Amino acid sequence: MNQNELYPIFLKVAQLNVLIVGGGNVGLEKLTFLLKSSPNAKVTIVAPDFHHELIKLAKKHAVEIIEESYQVSYLEGKHVVIATTNIIDVNIQVYKDCKDRHILVNVADNPPYCDFYMGGIVTKGNVKIAISTNGKSPTLAKRLRQFFEEVIPDNIDELAENLNKFRNTIKGDFSNKVTQLNKLTEKLL
Repeated sequence: MNQNELYPIFLKVAQLNVLIVGGGNVGLEKLTFLLKSSPNAKVTIVAPDFHHELIKLAKKHAVEIIEESYQVSYLEGKHVVIATTNIIDVNIQVYKDCKDRHILVNVADNPPYCDFYMGGIVTKGNVKIAISTNGKSPTLAKRLRQFFEEVIPDNIDELAENLNKFRNTIKGDFSNKVTQLNKLTEKLL
């Protein structure tokens, strides 16, 4: 059996510079999910032309739009790049340029050219769950996201806030705090 060896992290994309290369349907999809999860993400999109819905969404979120073809200079100061063009050679060039500069890159729908995948995300207030199928099935990730959105109660955020308040009152070292929080939350299962 294959094992998913991806290491999940939650990026503060409001503090990072994200570049999306491509302004079509896939660019719109990636921007939509990025902004749904992180409405204040700092995003620049470069493409010779743009889907009209992408332009509307970009204006709502102060996303910078550059109406030009991709050039390596657009990588300057970027931390994360997502290539979404329908021209494979451009996407692979973006990948190579990013690798030369140690920039994390995702070439949409092309797992060998990805440092990371954009999985399914469930958000309920401060509680966020990321779902990965190791790039094998975005459809399964979507179905799992829908399942968790239904079964996780909307008031889970209230529980997280209350546990945070309690955690701040616990005295002792880290180990003691973990033990007390474990006792308190073991009945959740």
